[in-house]
Amino acid sequence: MSAGTRQRLRQQLDAYMAKKKLRSTAQRRLIVDTFFDGSPHVTIEDLLTEVRSQDRGIGYATVYRTLKLLAESGVASERRFGDGLSRYELADGEDDHHDHLICTSCGSITEFEEPKIEKLQDAIAARHNFRVTSHRHEMYGVCGACQARERRVGS
Repeated sequence: MSAGTRQRLRQQLDAYMAKKKLRSTAQRRLIVDTFFDGSPHVTIEDLLTEVRSQDRGIGYATVYRTLKLLAESGVASERRFGDGLSRYELADGEDDHHDHLICTSCGSITEFEEPKIEKLQDAIAARHNFRVTSHRHEMYGVCGACQARERRVGS
């Protein structure tokens, strides 16, 4: 994600918080900064572990509420990949859309971009006189590392 997109998302969050008259506390700033700088597809538990390494006083509820705030403001997207966990990632900018490959064996998530898929989706929508406002493309299967493990175990 570009630095410009990250800056725009931070400004969007600041504007949303000002509109809702929400304070920017030290704990909230730490959670937001850790989220922005962290790995994609973070769970509440993962983020809690990260922020507690810097501030032991941060609780689960504070992380949960902050992630919900990020999602409500449009800065983060909540994703569910079929394993019962909610994961959060920075929201796509107009030029930053990506899709996901999800391994059903190890749970790894790979992001990818494919302009041919995007063009095909646009053509299908146009053919049906349909204006797409958002979409998700998730493919489930077994990653290369898990396939290699399966071959070794089966040998």
